[in-house]
Amino acid sequence: MRYLPVSKISQFIGLSIFSLSLSAAEQPSAESLVGKVYLGGHTLYLKTDEDRLFNSNANSSIDHASGVGAEAGYRISELFETRLSYTHFNPVAENHNVDLSSGKSIALDLLYFPFKESFYVVGGADVLDVEESNLSAALGAGYRHYLSKNMALYFEGKGHYQFEDNYTDLSAKLGFIYFFGTQKAEIKRSEPVKTKAAVVAPIAAVAPIAELDSDNDGVLDSKDNCANTPATDKVNEVGCTVFTEAQDTVELLINFDSNKAVVKEKYKPIMVKVAKFMEAYPDLSLTIKGHSSAKGSAAYNQTLSAKRAQAVVDVLINDFGVDASRLNSIGYGESELLNTDNTAAAHEQNRRIEATISTTNKVAEKR
Repeated sequence: MRYLPVSKISQFIGLSIFSLSLSAAEQPSAESLVGKVYLGGHTLYLKTDEDRLFNSNANSSIDHASGVGAEAGYRISELFETRLSYTHFNPVAENHNVDLSSGKSIALDLLYFPFKESFYVVGGADVLDVEESNLSAALGAGYRHYLSKNMALYFEGKGHYQFEDNYTDLSAKLGFIYFFGTQKAEIKRSEPVKTKAAVVAPIAAVAPIAELDSDNDGVLDSKDNCANTPATDKVNEVGCTVFTEAQDTVELLINFDSNKAVVKEKYKPIMVKVAKFMEAYPDLSLTIKGHSSAKGSAAYNQTLSAKRAQAVVDVLINDFGVDASRLNSIGYGESELLNTDNTAAAHEQNRRIEATISTTNKVAEKR
C-alpha cells in the first residue's frame, strides 16, 4: 500500500476545515453520549524522529509516513472516552530512491473532555511498527466538530515516545466518527404559562379556633413535640422535658490492722452498697487499690497491699455475688501514703484500700 500524496491530504484537510466552519447547532450534550459506541476512519501523517535509520540502509533515515486507518470508541462518562485504533501507513525515506516496506500502528487511548464539549486531551500507548515494532507512550490533544447528533469530524495531534530506542515521533490525524444508538432525550425547561389572576369572591370572616394545650405544660399542641409530659417536669420551647446530668458515686474506704489483710465486719454495710450499685449499673467495673503503711520493707508492704485489695474483691464476689470479671485488684505498697508521720495514728490511716465507682445520669428538672 502506497502512502497518500500530500495533495490528497491537503484536499481532505481543506474539506474538513470547511465543514468545521458550519454551525455548531448540532453539538450533542456530553450526557447524551454516555454509553454509546462509535466507529470511524482517519488519515494520519507521522513525522518520524531524525535518528530513525533503515535496517537495510544505515546511511538513510526515515523522513515521514502517511496512511489511513479505522477506529472504535466508547463513551464511559461525560468526561472520559476510550478508543482503539489501527493505522496502515507507508514510510518515506529522505532519499526517495530507497524502497521501504509498509508499517502499522495499533493504539489504545483514553480521551479526557475537561469542558464536556469538543476539546479533549488524549493519552495512551501504541505499538508503532516503523521498520521494527516497538511500544510507545503517546500524549496529545484534539478537537471534535459535530456535523449532526451522531456524526463528527476531528483533528488530533500527538507526540509519541518510544522507550527502547528513545525515539520521539509526532503525528497529526484527521478523522470521521459515527455514534450508534438513539440520543437520550435532553430535558428542556418549558416557559411558565402566564395566567390571569382569578377573581375570588370575598369570604366571610370565620371566628378563630382556640388552640389546645392538652398536657398543660404551657406549650400549645401545634408546637408540642412531646405530648403528655409529667406535670412536675420543666419543659423547653417545644414541650419536651429538660434534663440535667447528675453524678451518682459510691466511695469505698476500708482500713486494716497491722500486718493483716482481713476485712472487718463493720465495713460490710458499705460493701453491700457497692454491690447494689454495680447491680444497678451492669456496664460498670471496679478496681480495688490496696495500700500499706511505711513500716517494714517496701517489698513486704507491696505484697501486703495486694493481699488487702484481693481480700476485698473476694468478699464482694463470695458474699455479695458480684461478677468476678467486673473486679480488679492492685497493690501500691507504701508508694501513696496519706500521712507521712511516723506515728501509730498515721500508720493506721495508711493501712487501707480505696475504690470509687461512679456514673452520670440524666435527671429531669422540676418546675
